[in-house]
Amino acid sequence: MRRALVRTCHTYEYMFNQCGGYLNVGFQIKDLYNNLDASHREILLDSDTEAAVSYLKAKGAMDPEFFCKFSVDEENRLGNLFWRDSTSLLDYIAYGDVLIFDSMYKTNVYDKPLVLFVSLNNYRSTVMFGCTLLQDETFETYKWLLETFMASMKDKNPISILTDGDETMRKAIDYVFPMSNHRLCSWHVSRNAQNNLKDDELLRNFQACIWEPFALDEFEKKWEVKSEYFKEKKNGWK
Repeated sequence: MRRALVRTCHTYEYMFNQCGGYLNVGFQIKDLYNNLDASHREILLDSDTEAAVSYLKAKGAMDPEFFCKFSVDEENRLGNLFWRDSTSLLDYIAYGDVLIFDSMYKTNVYDKPLVLFVSLNNYRSTVMFGCTLLQDETFETYKWLLETFMASMKDKNPISILTDGDETMRKAIDYVFPMSNHRLCSWHVSRNAQNNLKDDELLRNFQACIWEPFALDEFEKKWEVKSEYFKEKKNGWK
């Protein structure tokens, strides 16, 4: 069990780094064991899940604004697990106009996708709004996650949401946040361009349009010029 929990902590390396190291997180392996309370369990959970839920329960006892919610599957095992602390709530109230829905962390020992809700503060540093482990990436699961996130954040809607463009995720966002602007993350767009554009000149110009600080009207003019240029260049190759 100890080895499994250590591997789980490695999955959360990103979160630890944001806090400036393990000592600042308040999460140590011994905490999991010290806070185990197996006397009143209403669902069947494996040992690692028992430890995680017990730890989060203890955090809630120390933090009145701590929020945690989980679901169980048909076999009465842990399905989804979402949590956020009081600092995340305060950060979301201050900086939650733009929400980044990051589901890149798909590999861990439990085969559960790790989804992070993040954004930037006024110092351009990353702030964490919440974390979740999902049982799958279906519409119903994303819907549960977004509705749970909203409930944890006092029903404050983000103005804009950035994602990697996953279709199922988009449908869930449109359902839960119909008034929010859904946009593609520029980092994912840039990475997709690198993977798919075989013309180095086209790639450089495309990247420039994404990353250079153009005003809107200036961007549209440059985009039109570059589009026409590469359209003619492509025609010349035929």
